[in-house]
Amino acid sequence: MATSTAEEEFDEFYTLAYPRLVRQLYAMTGDLPEAQDVVQEAFIKAWSRQGTFTSGHSQEAWIRTTARRLAVSRFRRMRRGVQLIQRHHEPRHAEGPSPEHIALVEALRTLPKKQRDVVVLHHLCDLSVEQIGAETGWPAGSIRVWLVRGRLALARHFSALPDQKVNHAG
Repeated sequence: MATSTAEEEFDEFYTLAYPRLVRQLYAMTGDLPEAQDVVQEAFIKAWSRQGTFTSGHSQEAWIRTTARRLAVSRFRRMRRGVQLIQRHHEPRHAEGPSPEHIALVEALRTLPKKQRDVVVLHHLCDLSVEQIGAETGWPAGSIRVWLVRGRLALARHFSALPDQKVNHAG
């Protein structure tokens, strides 16, 4: 019965303190979702320490301090990540997809999902039938059948297109 009472006391404390702590951390961080996350995480840490956790003002202070430290730690990691990106990222112009790639994607969309998946994994990702089976859990025989059917469907699709729409050299 003591466990139930401890849970009830913690639940009551959570109900009363959570909104107040979120408001306090929101004021500190300026980010409401972040404040909610760090306060929630601090409460989870407090619950895992419930045997050594005492009720009252010190409990709320512990959660507030823990939440504040979590917020600072997250901010530092985020700032460090931004610095690394800025320092090591060269701006590059990304070309859009070529007309051939767009035509291929449109053709792949006409295939049933499993056929499309095995064709992409085999021909675009360069995976063997065995590797596809290991990655997807599908039997090798089924993969081979889907590859054949997918290739035939793509061949029919592209043979029906006028020659000027598809560049066979690319």
